[in-house]
Amino acid sequence: MELSARTQLLMATTSGIFILMAWMIEKYSDSPYYVLFYLLAFIVGGYAKAVEGIQESIRDRQLNVELLMMFAAIGSAAIGYWGEGAVLILIFAYSGALEMYTLQKSNKEIKALISLQPEEAWLLLEDKELRVEASSLEPGNLIKVKPGERVPADGVIVKGNSYINESALTGEPLAREVHASSEVLAGTLNQSGLLEISVTKHMKDSVFQRMIDLVNNAQNDAPPVQRKIEEFETKYVLFVLLAAALTFLVPGSIGIWSYSESLYRACVLLVVASPCALVASTMPALLASLSNAAKNGILFKSGVFLEKLSLVNVIAFDKTGTLTKGRPSVKHVEFLQSSWDKDEVISIIYGIEINSIHPLAKAINEHLKSYQEKKPVEMNAFEDVPGMGVKAHIQDTVWKIGNREWTDITEKQECELLMRVEEAGEDAGHTIVYVTANDQLTAYFLLGDSVRTETIQAIKDLQEKQILTIMLTGDSKRGAEIIGKIAKVDEIGYSCLPEDKVNTVKKWREKDAVVAMIGDGVNDAPALAIADVGVAMGMGSDAAIETADVVLVKNDLSKLIYAMQLSERLSKIIKQNIIFSISIILFLLSANYLQFLTLPYGVIGHEGSTILVILNGLRLLK
Repeated sequence: MELSARTQLLMATTSGIFILMAWMIEKYSDSPYYVLFYLLAFIVGGYAKAVEGIQESIRDRQLNVELLMMFAAIGSAAIGYWGEGAVLILIFAYSGALEMYTLQKSNKEIKALISLQPEEAWLLLEDKELRVEASSLEPGNLIKVKPGERVPADGVIVKGNSYINESALTGEPLAREVHASSEVLAGTLNQSGLLEISVTKHMKDSVFQRMIDLVNNAQNDAPPVQRKIEEFETKYVLFVLLAAALTFLVPGSIGIWSYSESLYRACVLLVVASPCALVASTMPALLASLSNAAKNGILFKSGVFLEKLSLVNVIAFDKTGTLTKGRPSVKHVEFLQSSWDKDEVISIIYGIEINSIHPLAKAINEHLKSYQEKKPVEMNAFEDVPGMGVKAHIQDTVWKIGNREWTDITEKQECELLMRVEEAGEDAGHTIVYVTANDQLTAYFLLGDSVRTETIQAIKDLQEKQILTIMLTGDSKRGAEIIGKIAKVDEIGYSCLPEDKVNTVKKWREKDAVVAMIGDGVNDAPALAIADVGVAMGMGSDAAIETADVVLVKNDLSKLIYAMQLSERLSKIIKQNIIFSISIILFLLSANYLQFLTLPYGVIGHEGSTILVILNGLRLLK
């Protein structure tokens, strides 16, 4: 059973009291019972680490640092240095308690999150309000959230206005104003108004639950540098034991030192050569960083990606929903002369687009609601091609809704259409969605989206870090250039299919660049998967979130900059810790063989360096 940091701290303190009592008895009386108190200090202070070391050795079938320290303490006692061995156990126990504190501090963030998930919800069923378990809610359920209550599930507000506090998920202290059609997340706090919400996801699929799962998984996945240290630790422990044996045997045999001095130096060697500080160089810092990131709405699926993020030098962005707000609206629509009745065309477009989850499809249907009540449409077949558009067979007609390539519109037709749009005073930089019936242009929609307020500053900050920024979009050249110019990205890729985004990422990786891909849609998932670091917007599609390595809970690109800065700090602190711990070991080893170092100072130097390394890592909590 793993002891808590508080219990370990109490046991270490008790061990210290026993050491103090033993020292006083030894100094101020002739009683031999001081050894008993030292023995109690050994048992109480060393229990946690001894059990941990034995269990790990049995499980992994190899020696570890904990056993090395036990051998050093027992060796010290064997040659009569009870006090030094007990102090070694004491400081080792305190460093163990500090490591456990780091882990539990990180776990505390997760438990705090879990406690925010409501266990019950008000389900609206016909004219009744039923109190049900939040885990039983399903997409489509209508729930009520009263002022002061937390939202029990991800959903969309259908009635009411309020302010939602999302600080638990995003780290942002200011409440957000919400109203009908606003999206809300599970675990957030409804501060004022009465809300009726349509549930969109099961509890297990909510952003909140994913946040908990991601942090849990990330804590259990050590980054490469930690794995290398752990691999090195096993071989190093055997090397130290061999070096200690030779230190005892060789100098005594050839007369350089007495056997008593040789045994003493071998015990000091066991203490100072133990790689405790080196082993603690990475994980406490990593756990502190993951805790910090989660608190600020940044989720890493593994510590590997937190470490790798600082190495990124090329970042590719999706446009809609990533650089832009992802809430496009129809700025202009025109229904062309055809054999089809306008109302019938509207009904068909609405009936087709309702089956698509693309933001442009949602915007078109939101606009068409204002025309009239739509008639149900019976389709023989439906196809949704990411990055292109949708196709449906209705009776004997093939309807296509999407970009120019998908609808087989020629460049000449598009140019003529754009000229008409410009003459009408509309912004030709908007995205155009075409509607064709059996390859005959029947209607077109001009849709506009706005660049996120934080996008321009985020791009600027990345460029100051000498990071190349690329925008990849399925939009037309004209629409892409308008947004690219506003965002001030370095390169623009337009009319991109999912495979085009993948090929762009591959191209830069083949040039030995470390590439991050940031997106939110189903069509971004392949590129997210192949990038060195895939970053998904938290309000994006399930496919993007499942595929990505990092999730920005609140679709806030400024959090990407924060994550990169945190990654840089982590990398810097890990390097500091490794260099410091190796330097201390080399210094103490030299002092030992030159006979300048005594066991008490060896204990203080070794264990003190371990504690300093852990404290240095804990700086990443803030």
